[in-house]
Amino acid sequence: MAAQKGQPQGLPLHLHIMNIIVVGLNHKTAPVEIREKISFQPAMLEEAHGKLLQTQGVTEGMILSTCNRVEVYSCVNDIESGIREVKGFLSAFHGLPLERFEEHLFVCSAEDALRHLFRVASSLDSMVVGEPQILGQLKDAYQTSCKYTAAGVILNKLLHRAFSTAKRVRTETKIASSAVSISYAAVELAKKIFGSLDGKVVMLVGAGEMCELAAKHFINSGIKDIYVTNRTFERAERLAEEFKGTPVNFNEFQHTLHKADIVLSSTGATHYIIKPEDVTEALKARKQKPMFFIDIAVPRDIDPKVNDIDNVYLYDIDDMQGVIEANVKGRSKEAEKAEGIIAEELKVFIHWLKTLDLTPTIVGIRERGEEIRRKELEKALAYLNGLSPEQIKVLESLTSAIVNKLIHHPIVALKTHAKDHYRDMYLEVARNMFDLADKEKEEPDQELEE
Repeated sequence: MAAQKGQPQGLPLHLHIMNIIVVGLNHKTAPVEIREKISFQPAMLEEAHGKLLQTQGVTEGMILSTCNRVEVYSCVNDIESGIREVKGFLSAFHGLPLERFEEHLFVCSAEDALRHLFRVASSLDSMVVGEPQILGQLKDAYQTSCKYTAAGVILNKLLHRAFSTAKRVRTETKIASSAVSISYAAVELAKKIFGSLDGKVVMLVGAGEMCELAAKHFINSGIKDIYVTNRTFERAERLAEEFKGTPVNFNEFQHTLHKADIVLSSTGATHYIIKPEDVTEALKARKQKPMFFIDIAVPRDIDPKVNDIDNVYLYDIDDMQGVIEANVKGRSKEAEKAEGIIAEELKVFIHWLKTLDLTPTIVGIRERGEEIRRKELEKALAYLNGLSPEQIKVLESLTSAIVNKLIHHPIVALKTHAKDHYRDMYLEVARNMFDLADKEKEEPDQELEE
């Protein structure tokens, strides 16, 4: 999607509330060998959020990095320059020239960016439509952004709306009723290779959610035995115990490879942990009996050269697509319902955005009116020395009523035009008329949030 032009220059900064952008790539736009180059490992995120906020024109930010997508959500002062700067951030942080991956990037801004986030949260943009993992991953990304103080008023409200939208989609549609996971797709692919998994031996390299889900599917498919290895041996022990398998020390798991017909790997390693020489040795011990490798990690765990070895079948996460596509067709009607829910929730959030800068202006008008009323009343009371408390009370009521009547119509006009094309003009005129142009923006009034 082409970048949109920035907002007209010369408007106060507080009017640029729709300057929300998404810059990233996913399984639809980039192969895994590109995605893995700009992925963010958990240990990188503190530094990454810090540098993102230091990027010129970026006021808020959040980084979502999964096996299928790397997306940077930002609030920026100007859309066009913000997109350019965030692209530069990705390039500089990963030490990768922009021309190496720019063709794979997608860009969304304003309403398109909001819709994209809501679709991601609702798993409509996932490789597996309806899969549950993405919502948890998005919540983790948001919590990380909050932890490093990168999320502000806009992103806080936006993410909570995205979460509630996802909840509505899951409760009001059957989008997830027949959902499969990447792990399930991996098992289905293994069945296609071997015909049947009865009596097969599986090794899981990693003990995270993906491996746990895969273990359940493998067990249900009739495998004989399961080995589990992980950098933290205690986690390998726990998962192995759950499925009556065997834990393996991570530093020695290559010596156990020969026992496995199927190897599924999903770790957070930044380099290949299974290399061609490891597989060659395993095949010798197996007397060239075929082995099936599934690498669903990003960055990849298994050297792609492994696929060049005879009697070895290696598949990465992008290879899962064909298995998954068949399951997508049956969800088209539920997906349509989900899109309708997203449209409704999007409308609510955009209305909140459009009232966000209305609130401080209304508050400012009221405060300015009260300020003038109080000063003039004090002058009058000093001149009219000796008035009784009852008379002072009458003057208080009189001056308050006059001010309220004077500001009533300007405030009504602002609220009336909050949703139309003249909104920005009315706001700017009102702020200038009441001398509010230099008044600092306050926090949004809670009454206008919904």
